Amino acid sequence: MNQLKAKHTDIVKREAARLGFDFCGISVAGFLEEEAKQLEQWLNSNHHGKMAYMANHFDKRLDPTKLVPGAKSVISLMINYYPSNQQLHNDAPKISKYAYGNDYHEVIKEKLKQLIETLRNEIGGIEGRAFVDSAPVLDKAWAKKSGMGWMGKNTNIINKKNGSFFFIAELITDLDLVPDSPVKDYCGTCNRCIDACPTDALIAPYQIDASKCISYLTIELKEQIPDNFKGKMEGWAFGCDICQDVCPWNRFSKPHHHQALMPNEQLLSFSKDEWFELTEVVFKSVFSKSAVKRTGFKGLTRNLSFIQPNSTS
Repeated sequence: MNQLKAKHTDIVKREAARLGFDFCGISVAGFLEEEAKQLEQWLNSNHHGKMAYMANHFDKRLDPTKLVPGAKSVISLMINYYPSNQQLHNDAPKISKYAYGNDYHEVIKEKLKQLIETLRNEIGGIEGRAFVDSAPVLDKAWAKKSGMGWMGKNTNIINKKNGSFFFIAELITDLDLVPDSPVKDYCGTCNRCIDACPTDALIAPYQIDASKCISYLTIELKEQIPDNFKGKMEGWAFGCDICQDVCPWNRFSKPHHHQALMPNEQLLSFSKDEWFELTEVVFKSVFSKSAVKRTGFKGLTRNLSFIQPNSTS
C-alpha cells in the first residue's frame, strides 16, 4: 500500500509539473483546528469588512471532507505570476501584477481540469474537486501545511527560492497520497511589510484587517471608499503589491513563462492621462480577459476618481 501511495504521489507531482504548475505540495485532508480559532477571531473582529461570504460555510472552510466526501488528500498547487515587464509610467495609476495578463481563474481552472483527467487516465476512477478562489477553501493554510512556503507577516505564502508572487489552487481528492511537511518560518525580525502598509491593514505580524487593505478597498468593497483613506492609496487603482514589493524574499522572484498570463502590453503602456480619461469602450477592449473586469468599469472609475490628484469625490 505504501508503494502504491508513493507511486500515485510521484504521478501527481510529475503531471502537475508537466502542466506548468511551479510547485505541488500534499497534505492529509482533515479539520484545520488551529486555523478554526484564527478564522473565528478574525470574523468576530470584523476584519473581513463587507465580505459577508467569508462568514459563510464555516465548517466547509475548515474541513475538506465536507466539500469532497471521502477526501484523503489536499493537493496544493502554485503558479508563478511575477512579470518580466512592469507598467511603463511611474506616475500612472497602478494595478496589481497578478492582473497584468489574462484572468488567472480561467487559466488555472483549465490546467486543473487537465490534471484531474490525466490522473484518472493514469490511476483510475478517482473523485476530486478543483478550487481556484472559487469556494470556501483556506488555500494559504493548505499551501503552508504542504510545505510550499511559510505564512509571512504580510499573510502571504512565501517560498524561500521564489518569493510570494504566486497563484494558489487546490485539488481535493479521495486519493491516498504521501503528505509533505511544513517548512520553517524565515521572516525573522523583519517587519518591512508592516511598516510599509500605508493604510495600516497589517495590524500585527501575521494579522490583517482586510477592511483597511487597498486590495479590499479597490476590488471587494462595492460601496464608496471611505474618505479616511484619501491620500493613503499611493496610486493603486486595482489591488496593491506594496507588502510583497518590500519583502526581501521577493528579490528571488523570477519572471514567469506562462503564455496565457503574459502582460497585456497596451495596459502596461497606459499613461496617467489615459488612465484618468478611460472610457467604457476602452475598458471593455483592454480588460475583456483581465481580472480587472471583476471590479467593472464603474468600480474602476470609482477607484481612479478616488486616487486622482486634487479630486474631492
